[in-house]
Amino acid sequence: QVQLVESGGGLVQAGGSLKISCTASERTSSSTSMAWFRQAPGKEREFVAASWRNTGNTYYADSVKGRFTISKNNAKTTVYLQMNNLKPEDTAVYYCAAGSTLILSSIRRVAAYSYWGQGTQVTVSS
Repeated sequence: QVQLVESGGGLVQAGGSLKISCTASERTSSSTSMAWFRQAPGKEREFVAASWRNTGNTYYADSVKGRFTISKNNAKTTVYLQMNNLKPEDTAVYYCAAGSTLILSSIRRVAAYSYWGQGTQVTVSS
């Protein structure tokens, strides 16, 4: 079973930046897509960003487009989320996810992913 561990969360002021990481317990396959989701109190888990298989193609929620960047290391064991110009509404627990059998049209769906990290808290103060 693949283990995913997030790190790098913390408290930042609005307008600041933060980079969080997710490391897999083993190297992912060429078909593995990686994604970031977030969940704020009282809300459903929502899509943030994803990297499609081994293509390097990336996808973003409209709310973070232009501010956040998802990337992977060369070994494909770690996925990053660089968050710039943070806003208070970005405050949430951020989860990384991985899946190998999903289709592109499902890339934004929680149910498409088989593996999840434990989450890391990101708090943005005003």
